[in-house]
Amino acid sequence: MTVARVGGVPLRVDASMLLLTAVVTILYAALARRQLDLGHLGGYLVGLGFAVSLLGSVLLHELGHALTARRYGMGVRGITLELLGGYTEMDRDAPTPKVDLLVSLAGPAVSAVLGAAAVAATVALPVGTLAHQLAFQLAVCNVVVTVFNSLPGLPLDGGRALRAAVWALTRDRHRGTEVAGWIGRALAVATLAVVVLLTLRRAIAPLALPLMLLVAVTLWRGAGQSIRLARISRRLPLVDLFRLARPLLPVPSGTPLAEAQRRRAEAPAPRAALTVVDAAGRPVALVDPARAEAVPPERRPWLAVDAVSRDLGSLPALPVGADGEHVLETVRTHPGAQYVVTAGEDVVGVLHIADLAQLLEPKRKTNT
Repeated sequence: MTVARVGGVPLRVDASMLLLTAVVTILYAALARRQLDLGHLGGYLVGLGFAVSLLGSVLLHELGHALTARRYGMGVRGITLELLGGYTEMDRDAPTPKVDLLVSLAGPAVSAVLGAAAVAATVALPVGTLAHQLAFQLAVCNVVVTVFNSLPGLPLDGGRALRAAVWALTRDRHRGTEVAGWIGRALAVATLAVVVLLTLRRAIAPLALPLMLLVAVTLWRGAGQSIRLARISRRLPLVDLFRLARPLLPVPSGTPLAEAQRRRAEAPAPRAALTVVDAAGRPVALVDPARAEAVPPERRPWLAVDAVSRDLGSLPALPVGADGEHVLETVRTHPGAQYVVTAGEDVVGVLHIADLAQLLEPKRKTNT
């Protein structure tokens, strides 16, 4: 959910951040009641104030990434606050290991400065006051965020820094991503082990247990996604739309679906894309395989292909000479099952997302 724009950058809040806010508010409210002798309402108000302050610290952390990325010519699509704190989405990868390293470390550097400022405020403020307690907790949180985010495993900032280092040494960004991703998975397992140990020793509040387990799971999933993306990126040079796109099999408008499917089965290329053409032979629509398969066989002789087709103008288009990165970016921006492949103004084929997935992840099961 987009809640604001900061410096022109969309600020989004993930549902998991609402869970984190609720847990922090409840836990800190209990601490505030004990330390400051407050009532229930006062404790919850202080807890909510601390949660908001913590979110502000996370936002400044992410702004460190965003502003540094802009400094080096990288566009920023948005900042999202979520369970692990947040992440900044760039419009492209860092062009060099140096830029990747600087953008990665900018966030922890901001958190370190905030932590140092909060430590100074804690020392200066009178002990036992609300201001002292808030400053102390903000100091602890920012120091923890700095240390935890600096751990050398993706999706943490330290993992991105490690990726930059491996990239610089090997001249292979994808290898750096895989190395940092596997270490990220090891960190997820270590986090889970720490959670179990602290639970057995009753060193954490029961309410915090699900949150810490979610952190471990999120780390594991983020690391796995990084490894997967690295493997996909390695195969992007193999994307050749001239070979990958399915050829067109034109059928006149009004052709029964059963007849169109019979023609395709008997054609030299049975995986051809059924294309509806008008009276002048111009392609105007594309049969949607999922909708066609959903039609009961007994109805197919009586149903025209037009009823299970999509207008060509409504489908995303890809030029036949597009490289793998352009194709992947189009798929991310316009998710779908089919993409029109064009050469100038002519439609020359259809890219099925299943074919692209099979090429980029040959070991992953896909529906064709």
